[in-house]
Amino acid sequence: MLLVLDVGNTNTVLGVFAHVAKVNAAEAVLSPDAVRYERLVANWRVATIHTQTVDEYGVLFRNLFAMDNLEPSGIRGIVISSVVPPVDSTLRQVCERYFNSKPLFIEPGVKTGMPVQYDNPAEVGADRIVNSVAAYEKYGGPCISVDFGTATTFDCVSAKGEYVGGVICPGIGISAEALFGRTARLQRVDIRKPARVIGTNTVASMQSGLYYGYLGLVDGVIEPLLKEMGKDTKVVATGGLASLFGSGSKYIKTVDDLLTLDGLRIVWERNLPVKSEAASVKTKGATASKHSDPSSANEPASSTPPAKAGLPDDSKPWPGSKSRSR
Repeated sequence: MLLVLDVGNTNTVLGVFAHVAKVNAAEAVLSPDAVRYERLVANWRVATIHTQTVDEYGVLFRNLFAMDNLEPSGIRGIVISSVVPPVDSTLRQVCERYFNSKPLFIEPGVKTGMPVQYDNPAEVGADRIVNSVAAYEKYGGPCISVDFGTATTFDCVSAKGEYVGGVICPGIGISAEALFGRTARLQRVDIRKPARVIGTNTVASMQSGLYYGYLGLVDGVIEPLLKEMGKDTKVVATGGLASLFGSGSKYIKTVDDLLTLDGLRIVWERNLPVKSEAASVKTKGATASKHSDPSSANEPASSTPPAKAGLPDDSKPWPGSKSRSR
């Protein structure tokens, strides 16, 4: 099984993928033991607590596994995207102590298959890269992934599969906290779509303002993005409140709660080590054609799925992606 973790400022989302059978005959020839971790068997959302110890996280994760009758000993790989550096070291120790596995962190230098056109590619958050990889892989390009997290991010991918940039806004939770904290007589309310726009009491009025005000922000950002990227651009939403705002948006056509988890799985697959037996078979086949294509003779085979049409062949690490892709 494959364990994936998306560590956000407010919540950490975990998922466990189980393997499926060989995908096709060609893959079976290259690697008899090739498997794909595409079946999500469990997922959980927990609070991100900076002060938790290695053992506290370990007990939490093992309890989650026990709830779904999963054995930690069945984990064969772990991949993590994190925007909370203080917990990275703790999680690394959790993986090594409780799962006997060294995790792959999504960070500069990791192969993603997606060139990054940011002015400083190292500034792009791991979650934004992962979402973009998954959105392009699952829905094609050009596309925009909208992640409703602590911050709401809009990440844009070109038709060629290049990360071209995006927009970062305060999340709805931050906006609500500012309203509650700065007003003496307004109590906390649930963030939900009210029955009517016009509120007839304080709670309904606040809910209407939060929901329709933030929905206006979301569509107000997406509209000019679509003008820049083209009318055929696909818009995909993910995150804790994606369903709430995705259902009301004029432009969001797809809500994918598992987008980030799928992106982590895809990046992990693209960083799989080469299997020796697969490399041997590939090398034999490449020898015969080395004069017609010199580069192919040195290209190792792996169990990573073939790149989809339009995806750049080189999975460039993202510091320096901008300069190397020019």
